[in-house]
Amino acid sequence: METSDRVRLDTYFGRISKAFAPAERPASLLVTHLLPERPAFVRAVGTVSDLRAVLPKPKSIHSAARREIERTTACDELSRDMFEDPAAAVTYVEARAAGAGVVLLDVGGYFAPALDAIAEQFSGRLLGVIEDTENGHKRYAGLPKLPCPVLSVARSPLKDPEDFLVGQSVVFSTEALLRGRGDILHGRPALVLGFGKLGSSIARLLHAKGVNVTVYDIDPVRRTQALSQGFGVARDRDHAIGSAGLVLCATGSLSLRGEDFPLLKNGAYVATVTSSEDELELDGLPDGYTRASSGEHVTRFQTTGHYFYLMNQGNAVNFLHGASVGPFIFLVQAEILAGVRLLARGEMPPGMHEVPAEDRATIAATWLNYYNR
Repeated sequence: METSDRVRLDTYFGRISKAFAPAERPASLLVTHLLPERPAFVRAVGTVSDLRAVLPKPKSIHSAARREIERTTACDELSRDMFEDPAAAVTYVEARAAGAGVVLLDVGGYFAPALDAIAEQFSGRLLGVIEDTENGHKRYAGLPKLPCPVLSVARSPLKDPEDFLVGQSVVFSTEALLRGRGDILHGRPALVLGFGKLGSSIARLLHAKGVNVTVYDIDPVRRTQALSQGFGVARDRDHAIGSAGLVLCATGSLSLRGEDFPLLKNGAYVATVTSSEDELELDGLPDGYTRASSGEHVTRFQTTGHYFYLMNQGNAVNFLHGASVGPFIFLVQAEILAGVRLLARGEMPPGMHEVPAEDRATIAATWLNYYNR
């Protein structure tokens, strides 16, 4: 990032932080992708809250960004396991924020399994959670009863530009890996699993590139939307999996079970928009499959009479090329900062919440002032 761009970004976040500064700063723990531009956002989180630790998502850590953040803030190792065990989760939160009012900033629902325990046993007060992704939104919304407010930005209109551009970056990276093996998209029928904001973006760009695209979504409303936009919609999911030369998983949850992989057409490629542990049940592959490298970031799975290729070990393929969506990501990050102020007040009841429309309008107007040039 050029010096002028860094200055502009820090100035933008300074304006946002001033607009949404809470009367009393809560403690916070931040789960985030540690991409090259992320230190500016981390600094902004540290302005509106007492940031106790950053937990970088393990498969998207830029080493220079981590070194920059570690100069001022603790960076702790993150895994699903550390919050699957409620006792371990409470111990961790106690170690970082004992006795404080704390806001958990999440990407992917990491805190969800231990949320009840943290709310009940933590020596301070759990003010709430801010969740950034659709996958995480579903994890929290699926809990039997929320013990605290969960403020989700996953379905915010300010996230629409990011989701659209993430879809474009997924197609870019998928095509780059194909070409790296001397292959191309054209002539390879594609199946997009999931027709939400990411899936629809992927489907549209593949179609624009001349690829024959079929869509499958468990939601019949989304299937009708796909059909109205000119895409083929699979009636039989298993048949669609077996007919595709490229399967792009964009459900935000489990796309392919272990028993689905043998259905794949010989030589088919599989790519995802999120982590393998969320989209793919690779541990459920039938016995007999072996794996071997088949080019940079491409793994060949093979058993007698069947083989397929997995891109980036099943993790978000776009992170191979930076996953950049330009300055549009700063809209969502600003909404997260606005959410900190809302939770810091301690007035929201338990349940799922969103940032008010007037706060989104303030964010959008500020962003346009800096980035509509």
